[in-house]
Amino acid sequence: MTTDALIRNRWERSLGLFARLRPGEGLAVLYFMSYGFLVMFSYYMLKTLREPLLLSKATAETKSYAYAVIALVLLFVVPAYGALYRRLPKRQLSLWVSAILLAVQGVFFLLSLAGLRIGFAYYVWVGIFGVLITAQFWAFAADSFNLKAGKRLFPLIMIGVSLGGLAGPAIAGQLFQLLGARDLMLVILVFIALTLPMSGLARGAVPALSRSFLAVAEPVKSPLLGGFSLVRRNRYLLLIAMMIVLLNWVNTTGEYLLAELVIRHADSLIARDPSLDKGNLIAAFYGNFFSIVNALSLFLQLFIVSRVIRWIGVRGAVLVLPVIALVGYGLMVFMPIFSMIRMVKMAENSTDYSLMNTARHALFLPLSAAEKYQSKIAIDAFFWRFGDLVQALAVYAGLHLFGFQSQQFAVLNMVLALVWLALAVQIGRRYVDLEQGATSGEPPRLLLALRPHPAPPGVALAYRLPANLFHCEPGDILRVSVREVDADALPAWLHFDAESLAFTGVPPEDTDANTWLTVRASNLEGQWVETRLGFIHL
Repeated sequence: MTTDALIRNRWERSLGLFARLRPGEGLAVLYFMSYGFLVMFSYYMLKTLREPLLLSKATAETKSYAYAVIALVLLFVVPAYGALYRRLPKRQLSLWVSAILLAVQGVFFLLSLAGLRIGFAYYVWVGIFGVLITAQFWAFAADSFNLKAGKRLFPLIMIGVSLGGLAGPAIAGQLFQLLGARDLMLVILVFIALTLPMSGLARGAVPALSRSFLAVAEPVKSPLLGGFSLVRRNRYLLLIAMMIVLLNWVNTTGEYLLAELVIRHADSLIARDPSLDKGNLIAAFYGNFFSIVNALSLFLQLFIVSRVIRWIGVRGAVLVLPVIALVGYGLMVFMPIFSMIRMVKMAENSTDYSLMNTARHALFLPLSAAEKYQSKIAIDAFFWRFGDLVQALAVYAGLHLFGFQSQQFAVLNMVLALVWLALAVQIGRRYVDLEQGATSGEPPRLLLALRPHPAPPGVALAYRLPANLFHCEPGDILRVSVREVDADALPAWLHFDAESLAFTGVPPEDTDANTWLTVRASNLEGQWVETRLGFIHL
């Protein structure tokens, strides 16, 4: 790959405040950000709606059991997805998945119009919708970009995802009170429909030098197992699946602790003012809670995530959330009060939705296409909800067999966070091995020799470095810097634009020596190559 002749446009330069882009990547990032926004906007509107539909007529314990049902249903959904993957071209897969999800949501809308009680079933459906549409989106993104491009661009794509998560609950909380549940379900149908054309637009906009170049894997031998077979045979995928189980077990137990206190708080308000509606109170709290969490997530995504991944890599990034969970639930053991649980969940969820989400999706970049799609659906769908199933059993046993209170559940989360941290260490080591295998790791190379260029004194200079002067790996990006030989900067009369690789300036009339420059190209790993350029003034 050679340095592009194209110059980044204004949109790409503005995104450069948050991450490094190659010329031509801006349109693809825009489409993927928009796609991710619509995915998460729709999901969080559904997620905010499902809470009052269930909790206004049920308990927090029922909510935990709903997660268990989600996991059981996904036992059948994952193999069905595998069959769909093998029968459809990858270009059509995202379109079909979105269309099926849209159709099911339409069925629930019709059932609601018929006056049926759909609270529990709808809660289960939204859980399945969330894991399927987000896993498919990130599998599609991982299959669209090569490893180095994905590491750079995933933090930017996550900005669109975070914006969708921020806007969804804020708007849904208001619309629920204005429109009611049924009309809000109709609005959500429109936004799900908007995701249908996005996959084709997004893939088509990815530049050739940023696209995934890994070969497509052979189909899974057992069509009945689908992604489960890939996870079972691959230790790296199995470790990720185990980590996801623990991640969601810890997170969902925290959600149970929070929901229990939200219900108590709503009941106490109604006891003082019976005119208040329990469903509206719960919807208002969760709308506000999700908005704050996603605002924090957006801040982290904008200013922290890309820098953390650049400094400590994907390997280090997957360690951050288990450390936060370990510390947060440790504090909760000593202060099991509503404000503490709310604060811990905000910190945990915002880090999960930003840094951890970006890092765990990047774990799939060095894998084959079949592993990106089928195993990711299995892991992000079934194993994610299997963590909910284990959590539901733990909640049931804790409440009915051992009489656990909030402090005991917090201690359990501390122990789980320690195991999770150990798994993340092993995953990070294996990721580094896969990353090295997926890329050559070669430093930038010099392709051309630069000849001295005439620059007469008093005459305006306009010279541009050749676009193909340096070579780097696909998806990598080079920063070109120039300084005077044996100096730290350019002479005062000379200016260099790293964007266009152009030199401009007017050599002074009294110049009595030629100007010799060192031109260096560095990649994101800090590897570099140098050459010399001379401007002849005599």
